[in-house]
Amino acid sequence: MRELVKTGKAGETVQRTTALLGEGTEAEAIMKRALIPAMDEVGDLFQKGEYFLPEMLVAARAMQQGLEVLRPRLVEAGIDPLGRAVMGTVQGDLHDIGKNMVIMALEGAGFEVIDLGTDVPPVRFVEAVNQHKPQVLGISALLTTTMWAMKDTVDAIRAAGSDVKIMIGGAPVRQAFADEIGADFYGFDSTSARDYARQVVTR
Repeated sequence: MRELVKTGKAGETVQRTTALLGEGTEAEAIMKRALIPAMDEVGDLFQKGEYFLPEMLVAARAMQQGLEVLRPRLVEAGIDPLGRAVMGTVQGDLHDIGKNMVIMALEGAGFEVIDLGTDVPPVRFVEAVNQHKPQVLGISALLTTTMWAMKDTVDAIRAAGSDVKIMIGGAPVRQAFADEIGADFYGFDSTSARDYARQVVTR
């Protein structure tokens, strides 16, 4: 099943997931022994330059469709997600490919992800953090002209008294900028963001 996910065979992943459940395999075991390890490997291959965006996207689609089959069973069994994350692209920016890649990586690692979409004002981020109580918040920007909206967002979240860990990323973003605006983490790709989020929830 890991190979089905890695190679992006969504239909076969759904069939295999359904068959395993029918054979009595627990949903949690399928998630932890097949879906999560498969996406970990895909992320590592992407980071090494052995997989590219198309391969990663089709693998993530296969993982997500398998997870949809498992989700009712996981809820029924009372299996909690690894953690919770809120994600969004800052106000004034309509780009979402990078954000969506991080979401796929987080979901593949067992996180529940609340996606706020694009062009998200600071107040909406604050409301989502207060409502969902995530351990991590991901903020994305692709344009140099919208980077400073990240600072406005970080400032608003801190002013609201939240201690959520804030990770930022996007094409023009660098570590120095993350340090300057007070973000907790700069992720240069989806795998590094996934690894940081895992560290946050397992400390």
